[in-house]
Amino acid sequence: MPASPSTARAINDRHALRLLQQEGPLTAGQLKQLTGLSRPTVADLVERLTAAGLIAVVGEAGEQRRGPNAKVYGIVADRAHLAALDVRTEGVSVAVADLVGRVLAEASVPITGDMGTGPAVEQAVALVERVVKEADADRLHTVGIGAPGLIDPASGELRDSSGLPEWHRRLVAALQERLPEARVSVENETNLAALAEQRDGAARDRDTFVLLWLGHGTGAAVVLDGALRRGASGGTGEIGFLPVPGTTTLPSATDCEGGFHGMVASTAVVDLAAAHGVPAEPGQEPSAVGVVRAAVGVVKAAVGQVRGVEGGGSRSVSGVEVSRPESAGETSDPAGGDEVSPAASATPAARFLDALADRLAVGVASVVAILDPGCVVLGGEVGQAGGEELAGRVRDRIARMTPLPTEVRTTTLGGGAVLRGALLTARDRAQEELFTPAERPIQRW
Repeated sequence: MPASPSTARAINDRHALRLLQQEGPLTAGQLKQLTGLSRPTVADLVERLTAAGLIAVVGEAGEQRRGPNAKVYGIVADRAHLAALDVRTEGVSVAVADLVGRVLAEASVPITGDMGTGPAVEQAVALVERVVKEADADRLHTVGIGAPGLIDPASGELRDSSGLPEWHRRLVAALQERLPEARVSVENETNLAALAEQRDGAARDRDTFVLLWLGHGTGAAVVLDGALRRGASGGTGEIGFLPVPGTTTLPSATDCEGGFHGMVASTAVVDLAAAHGVPAEPGQEPSAVGVVRAAVGVVKAAVGQVRGVEGGGSRSVSGVEVSRPESAGETSDPAGGDEVSPAASATPAARFLDALADRLAVGVASVVAILDPGCVVLGGEVGQAGGEELAGRVRDRIARMTPLPTEVRTTTLGGGAVLRGALLTARDRAQEELFTPAERPIQRW
């Protein structure tokens, strides 16, 4: 059955708006070419979208031709304002953007563990209000929140998860109360990071992959055939509860310390570095990001110095003598470069990265055996700090542990992926609602 005229108009309008969002401002002629619609049909939709307040003339085409230059149309970016929140155990980050996703203002605030639930919620809400004011936004149309823990697939609410601060759940309700006109939604932080990596990051060319989040805690997000998978209870990717060898106990329903979490979470990474004699970055408290970044720096320096040794000379790096050996004794560089000395691989920093890769490979191999995703992205702040030095080591181990070909990639967005994912989902939701202009009154948010 052919579409009714009103349905056809709505489909054409939305298609044109999507093109304007993806390609930027366009002339009516360019819209005609990209949509394949007739000139009168494009003229009608441009008139409708302009009358609905969704698009406006933003300039003129610089084409050299007779007559006046063609008008260039763009989405009215301030038609709606959006907010994204990255809620962590230790603080909150907020960004406010316009309808096309351009960030207008952002800020973050730490929230200490000894702060009560009420003050913590108030501090987070006050941050949102401050960033909205700095962005010169009158009101918010949509708010996207990324938080750790399980999201109930039926209600879309953050479930009461053991170990997470109570203010996380209270914050969602408080924002809805203080921003009654805004559409507020919450999503698991790792899921949002995966969406951001797929749209703007390391998985842009993949419709099936797994993101392994490495930060304060650990988690995974599963994208299969282009769709994010949440599971029956919203718990797909709770890899922290995966039983693994090397722990002293098994995980329980309320504690994942005996699982994969206990091997690769922030505290475990810091302890592993200390056991291998790898200090934190100078002048800073030990943190997983700090010790991994420091180790990667030492390994890169050792590799660089080995490559600079000529004629069998030697040099000391972090107390380990490194030299250019005979070819028979060389080993491959984890970063995929030239052959390097086994002595360079014997630094405490290299041994620490090897040990961390051993632990990560156990979890990654389990995911690969069940899902066969073909690609695993090491995400989060720790994944970013490890870079190719860590990803290459995990890749080598996975190649030996499974017959299933698997790429191991490094995040390109790091910890910022959560905020980016929250902003993308907020923008998609706002555009989905607003980009239905046919027969609707003009309304400004």
